[in-house]
Amino acid sequence: MDNIRLSKSCIDQEEIDAVTDVLHREYLGMGQDVKKFECDLKEFFGRDVTLVNTGTAALHLAVQGAGIQNGDEVLVQSLTYVACFQAIRATGGIPVACEVDDETLTIDLVDAERKLTSKTRAIMPVHYAGNPGNLDEIYAFAKKHNLRVIEDASHAFGTIYKGRKIGSFGDIICISMDGIKNITSGEGGMIITEDPLCQKIVKDARLLSVQNDTDSRFAGTRTWIFDVNQPGWRYHMSNIMAAIGYTQLRKLPRFKEVRQRLAKVYQKELSSVAGVKIIPCNYDDVVPHIFTVRITNGKRDEVKQFLNDHGVATGMHYRPNHLLSLFSGNQDNSTLKHTELVYGQLITLPLHVDMTEEDVMYICNILKKAL
Repeated sequence: MDNIRLSKSCIDQEEIDAVTDVLHREYLGMGQDVKKFECDLKEFFGRDVTLVNTGTAALHLAVQGAGIQNGDEVLVQSLTYVACFQAIRATGGIPVACEVDDETLTIDLVDAERKLTSKTRAIMPVHYAGNPGNLDEIYAFAKKHNLRVIEDASHAFGTIYKGRKIGSFGDIICISMDGIKNITSGEGGMIITEDPLCQKIVKDARLLSVQNDTDSRFAGTRTWIFDVNQPGWRYHMSNIMAAIGYTQLRKLPRFKEVRQRLAKVYQKELSSVAGVKIIPCNYDDVVPHIFTVRITNGKRDEVKQFLNDHGVATGMHYRPNHLLSLFSGNQDNSTLKHTELVYGQLITLPLHVDMTEEDVMYICNILKKAL
């Protein structure tokens, strides 16, 4: 069997044709294709969507739009990609690292409550591996403590929570569309919110906070006489990226079916294997971006190497942020021992749309042999 990649972009002639059409029109920046993609996404989610050039940019603008300022604290699980912590820090905020729930690997609200202070302004739940955990409890927690909720739903495009699409409800939701996510725009991200002030901030701030420049660019012009009244960034999406994105959005039903079907095979094959712990998910609802397992017999590194030796690429999502030099002094790291335990057990197995069920069976059989 050929080597099995951990993840990959899944594109074909449709994306090539869409990008070629943009190139032929010779308007490559932010214009009619970005507007079309935002309209398509509004129809998908039932809410306004602001597109940007990366998921990290989406998180940064969401934190800015939520009003996080110097010294404000944001509760966020340590077991997440560093983008969350960098986005909070970029506004002058302080990311407060929290433990993860042992089952879902989403934020542990018991630990989050212990870390509340008079400076806490928001909570950033991470939908780890596509699983949103218990969002009802998170929003109840936020309401109780008067916090904004900034969902990092980068892994969860297409996931359903209690009958509703992630992104179709909630305070502020951020989704990544980098090259290996559930859909891609090459790179890219989005912010979804019904807060009009937050919408105004993020729409202007993605274009260096040149006021109302979005409307001008969508009309094929530029704003030449303008004001700037807040920090802004060059975070806007290009027409090239949008063309890939709206083409991929049309393919989401197939992408969703394949990802869920492959995850169910992993789930069936590994759920009762001694020494392996998986996240309990309903893959009729969750659309997984990654499939992670925990090797609980102390042999994680040996298992990972055995898989790699047999042509199976693996990863580890993620190194906890409190172990990174920039963020290690933000809190008492002795409160994050469970996160460190989980990190020492994690392996990410291959999952992408170009895989087959036979690939998954091969991976599971190799993993079982490694144990």
